[in-house]
Amino acid sequence: MGEAAKVLARLTFEEYLALEEKAPHKHELVDGVMYAMAGASDRHNGVVMNLAARLWQAARGKGCRVYASAMKLKINDGRSYYPDVMVVCTDDPHPYYKESPCLIVEVLSETTEAVDRREKLEHYRRIPSVQAYLLVDSRARRVEGYYRQGEQWLYTDALGMGEVSVPGPPLRLSLDEIYEGLDVPDRLPEDPDAEPGQTHVRL
Repeated sequence: MGEAAKVLARLTFEEYLALEEKAPHKHELVDGVMYAMAGASDRHNGVVMNLAARLWQAARGKGCRVYASAMKLKINDGRSYYPDVMVVCTDDPHPYYKESPCLIVEVLSETTEAVDRREKLEHYRRIPSVQAYLLVDSRARRVEGYYRQGEQWLYTDALGMGEVSVPGPPLRLSLDEIYEGLDVPDRLPEDPDAEPGQTHVRL
């Protein structure tokens, strides 16, 4: 006979912080449960570094801080993520996590896309300080953006060419800058008819 099933204990955010400080690998907290993070590809890392470098240059002397992959974002007492890139331009003093970013960027890959598009989109848009959430594909030159406009959100989709607007500090990034030095096709093989350019939709 197998062992009786045990109820999974839910961690508080403080308990998660204490465990994460000693853990050899990073974990995200989802509904009080810690999940180990998988490693990233070379292309994924290259996109993150290109973005972080350009945002850091723009943020110098502007009172904003840029974090790449290693800073926790507390969503609530039972949920915390490590965004690929995060910009904070307000007083957010805790040394081990942040709560008030103005910009969040996640770099899409096969293993993260579903969570980034649904779960994280839902929670990031609820953070009052967030002005934009960008989804940057590591498999094709495509950047999707969700921009806060009062009570609404504007969705944009830049494919193959063009520029992307980012807040805090205000900056326009070309797709050439985002994918500099990386061998990334203009579109995914399953989207051969996709036209380069940009679309805008109000949500």
